[in-house]
Amino acid sequence: MTDGGDLGWWGVLIAVMGGAIRVSTPYLFVSLGETLTEKGGRVNLGLEGILVMGAMSGYGTAVVTGEPWLGVIVAGCAGSALALLHGLICNLTRVNDIAVGISLFIFGTGLAFFLGKPFINPSAPRLPHLELGAWSSYPQVRSALEINALFIIGVVLAFVLAWGLKNMKWGLILRTVGDSTEAATALGYNVNWVRTMGTVAGGFLSGVGGSFLSLYYPGTWNEGLSSGQGLMAVALVIFARWNPIYCFYVSLLFGGATALGPALQTVGITSNYYLYGAAPYFLTLGLLIYSSSTKHSLAGAPGEVSISR
Repeated sequence: MTDGGDLGWWGVLIAVMGGAIRVSTPYLFVSLGETLTEKGGRVNLGLEGILVMGAMSGYGTAVVTGEPWLGVIVAGCAGSALALLHGLICNLTRVNDIAVGISLFIFGTGLAFFLGKPFINPSAPRLPHLELGAWSSYPQVRSALEINALFIIGVVLAFVLAWGLKNMKWGLILRTVGDSTEAATALGYNVNWVRTMGTVAGGFLSGVGGSFLSLYYPGTWNEGLSSGQGLMAVALVIFARWNPIYCFYVSLLFGGATALGPALQTVGITSNYYLYGAAPYFLTLGLLIYSSSTKHSLAGAPGEVSISR
C-alpha cells in the first residue's frame, strides 16, 4: 500500500473505495453465477473450488500463451466443467445438492492445487485496466481509480441478467423451474436439463471471477489465493434477495470490508490488523443473522432451492 499520510483520513476513504472496486469483482461474478444456479432451484456450495480452479487455469493459460483474455475464457470453461459435474450428479435420484457442493469444493480446490504447482513461480501477463485517475497527482487516487475491464463487464452483466430474468424467455423458464417443479413439468420443460444449464452458466461466471484473482488482483497464483470468497458469495446472494443488481451493490460492500484493513495501514494503524482483516467474515455472519430474522428470512428465494424447503 502507498503511504496515505498526505491525504490523511481521506486516504483511508479513497483506499476503501478503490479496494471495493477491485475486491468486489470476484464476489460479483461468483454471486451472479450462483444467482443463476439458484434461480433454477439448485444450490452450489462448490463455488470455492470453482473459483480456485478458475484462478489456476486462467493463470496457467496466460503463462503458457501470454494471452490473459484467453486465460479468462479458459477459466470460465473450467468452472463450467466442474459445474456440469455438479449438475449431472445432482440429477441422480436421492442426491442432496448441498452435499455434492461440499464435495465439489474439496475436489476443485485439491485439483487446482495439484495441477497448479508448476505455475506458482512463473509470471503471467495481467489483465488491462482503465486509468481514470491520471488527472490526480496523488498515487493513492490514481491507484483507486484503476478500473479493470472485468469489473465493467460484471456491472453491465448484472443489469443484463436482471433484465433477462424478467423479460426473456430463458429467464421465465429458469424462474419457473426454480419456483415449481410441478408447474415446469406441466408446461413441458425438462427440469433437470434447465437446472443443469443454469448451474453450468453459473460455473462459467464463477470461473471468470477466479481468473480476476490470479490475472489482476492480487495478480499471482498460489494456494492461498482465495480467502473463502466462493463460500461468502452464497451468503451474498441470500442477502441480495437473488437479484443480480443487488448482487452488485452487496459485492461492493463486501469489497469495501475486505479493503478496510489495508486502508487503515495507509494512516499508520497497524494494531489489530488481523481483526480488521476479518471484517468480511463478520459482515457475512451479520448478514446471515439479519437475513434469518422473521421479517427477512429467505424473502424472494426460489421455491425449489433446498435452503428454502
